[in-house]
Amino acid sequence: MCTSLTVCEWKKVFYEKMEVAKPNDSWELIIDPKLKPNEPDPGWKQYLEEHASGRFHCSWCWHTWQSPHLVILFHMHLDRAQRMGSVRMRVFKQLCYECGTARLDESSMLEENIEGLVDNLITSLLEQCYGERGGQYRIHVASRPDNRRHRGEFCEACQEGIVHWKPSEKLLEEEAATYTFSGASEPKAQEGSGYNFFSLHWCLFWAFLCVLVVYLQFSFPTSVFL
Repeated sequence: MCTSLTVCEWKKVFYEKMEVAKPNDSWELIIDPKLKPNEPDPGWKQYLEEHASGRFHCSWCWHTWQSPHLVILFHMHLDRAQRMGSVRMRVFKQLCYECGTARLDESSMLEENIEGLVDNLITSLLEQCYGERGGQYRIHVASRPDNRRHRGEFCEACQEGIVHWKPSEKLLEEEAATYTFSGASEPKAQEGSGYNFFSLHWCLFWAFLCVLVVYLQFSFPTSVFL
């Protein structure tokens, strides 16, 4: 039974494509939110999709956001004697950065994105479970260098130790330039730290001095000697 439209679409696409790839074998797709990276059961294989794209919807404040840093974990097993296989799947969630709630939210994906991800899954499955050449992996837009910084503190995959995001060269250059500019501006400020008689403090001092002189003139008029 499907728990959401996205899960139903995943199973539909997976079963249709596996029927073409391996029509004599029976495969099932199971959603397992407790699946752990790099900890497959004996005889199981792992495939990690690190460059998926999905849309998230906060169930608390209704904020929605698009993320090109969606991580999906698969564990796969084939029983050759029974000609039956199983795939366990976990889609890592993200926290809403608008309301700050600790509730992890699930993602939704477009059908064309799911088809590309299933193609990659089957490619890995054929290579690891059947020892066949699965073909070429499909490159997603999200796998290209990203000029935006990924907020790992809101990412469930990052919190579990999966390193799936690397800054682009452009982002590194921008951060280096910002650091160099801020660091170079400090010595200049120190070099010009002489007395500036037109600064705010000096202007207030001269104004106070003028007021004091006027006050003294009116309070103690100059004596006239005959």
